[in-house]
Formats: sequence, structure tokens, C-alpha cells
Amino acid sequence: MIAPIAVALTVGLLGWTYRALKPPPPKICGSPDGPPVTSPRIKLSDGRHLAYREAGVPREEAKYKIVVIHGFGSSKDLNLPASEELVEELRIYFLFFDRSGYGDSDPNPSRSVKSEAYDVQELADKLQIGSKFYVIGISMGAYPVYSCLKYIPHRLAGASLVVPFVNYWWPCLPANLSNDAFSRLLAQDQWSFRVAHYTPLLFYWWMSQKWFPSLSILAGNMAIFSQSDLEILKKWSEAPSVGQEKIQQQGVYESLHRDIMVSYGKWEFDPMDLINPFPNNEGSVHIWQGYEDRIIPFQVNRYLSEKLPWIHYHEVPDAGHLLIFESKNCEAVLRELVQR
Repeated sequence: MIAPIAVALTVGLLGWTYRALKPPPPKICGSPDGPPVTSPRIKLSDGRHLAYREAGVPREEAKYKIVVIHGFGSSKDLNLPASEELVEELRIYFLFFDRSGYGDSDPNPSRSVKSEAYDVQELADKLQIGSKFYVIGISMGAYPVYSCLKYIPHRLAGASLVVPFVNYWWPCLPANLSNDAFSRLLAQDQWSFRVAHYTPLLFYWWMSQKWFPSLSILAGNMAIFSQSDLEILKKWSEAPSVGQEKIQQQGVYESLHRDIMVSYGKWEFDPMDLINPFPNNEGSVHIWQGYEDRIIPFQVNRYLSEKLPWIHYHEVPDAGHLLIFESKNCEAVLRELVQR
């Protein structure tokens, strides 16, 4: 009797493990079981769709064309608080899009740091915005900007990384700096990022289990926000932005989880491998960092900009992680990008 019982227990344990580790299939927009497609989209060469939103002056009349790359848990419906007067004065056209798995954009099971740059390039080409364009990446949306600087620098007119994501396992970071910065994170975030980096196959289970706290931002832990961030969040709560309900509609794994696994995984390159895309000052690259940011430690981005002196570093003393959502900061980001 012992052998059959042991086999049954083993099979049952394996079945439970498989179900615990395997994420549910995504609910693809436009499929019979998925949400409807509610945004304009372009079809990529691999058959996937990217949803987009245009804003600012018409692209045919624009002097500057900027692709805006949203961060973690956001979408193409984010609102940049730049005044209409500034947009008209500078003649800016904005192209927002849902990154893979977010909103109305199809998931990408082969998603990587590298694939992000080519999604941007193909989107720009499908919409015919020109041979060169600007990119702004916000928070987690900055790792696609690093990808653009590596893989498609010839397509860029300029780039801004705003409160940019940091991978604590980048080889270029001195151990004392990365360890100190990492230790400043909440313990639950440290563990989540470790799992994403070292054992990504366990990440869905880690984010789904109830025994230990996982990512603080998803748990609604407000301790990760500075005072200025909390003031912005209060304004948002009084007037919720459009499209929030669509961000994770195709599945939390394909949007949020895969974003973390790709960004905190092993990269195909190191930021120190990047070469100045504008050796003749025909464009510029910027990092914008809030000194009060509790999500991205300023010490790391300050160090990167020191080692890559062609990156213009802007440290805003009274700002937190949401600095671009303050009108004065947003307009400063735009002016520096297109007028420097």
C-alpha cells in the first residue's frame, strides 16, 4: 500500500506545483474570451498589435515628434501635464503606446529588453513620423529607452530617462553602491526583485502566494512615496485618469509580471556599453531624478551620469518618483529635450 500512496502523493504534488507555477493564459484583446479592442492599433511584422494614442499638434505640422514610453502599471493613457501653450509654442507631437501586454497591445511571449527598442522603431515607421524622433521613458519605461540607445541610436533625435528604472545586477555598478541602494528598498521588494532576477520561473507563484508579502506597490504600501508623490496621488484620486481599468485587462502576468522579469533579468548589454549617439551635439540625452524618490535611489542614477558624461543629469531637490506629473517639471523635461 505504501508505494501506491507515495506515487499518488507525488503525482498530486507535481500537479499542484505545475498549477502554482504556470500563469493563466492571457485574454487577448479581440479574441472570443478577451476584452474588445477599443484603441487604434498597428500590426507589427511578427503579427502582434500595438495600441497607440496621438496628442499635441498634428504630426504633419509638428517640429518635434516625441514617443512617450509609460512605466510599470501605466499605459498610453497617461497624462503629461504640459500646457497647451507650450505644446503649441514648441509644435510638439506626442505618440503614446501601450507596451506589450498592457492595455490593448498584444502580449509578447518573447519579450526582452532588445525587443522593446524594435517595437518603438516599428511603431514609428508604421505611423510615418520620420527617420528620427525623440523618446521619453518614465520609470520602468526607461529601460526601453536604454534599449533604443543601444539598438536604434541612429533613429533618435534625443532621449530623456525620467526617474529611470535601475537594475541592481548591472555589472557596471560597484558592489558597495548597488548593495547600499538595494538595501534601501523594502524587504518585500528586495525579495520580489531577487526572484525575478534569479528564478523567473517562480515569479508568478511568488506574486500569487499569500504566505509572504510581495511587491509593495501592488499591495498599496504608501511608504514608498515621498510627500510630493502623495500630493500628486491625492489629486489623481479626486480625478481618476481615463483607461485605468484596461491596464491589466489581458492578465497581470503579461503586463506587470513580465515587465519586472524582463527589466530585472540578465540584460544583453550593460549601460556602460552605450556610446554617445550625438557626438556632434546634434541631440542630447538626459536623466531626470527626484532627490526625494523612495522608489529609485538617486545615488545610482547620479553615478551612471558621472560615468557617462554625455548624459545630462538633472536632480530635482524637492521631487519624488512622480516628478514628471508636476507641470513645471514636465515642461522643463520637454524644453531641455528638444531645445538643448
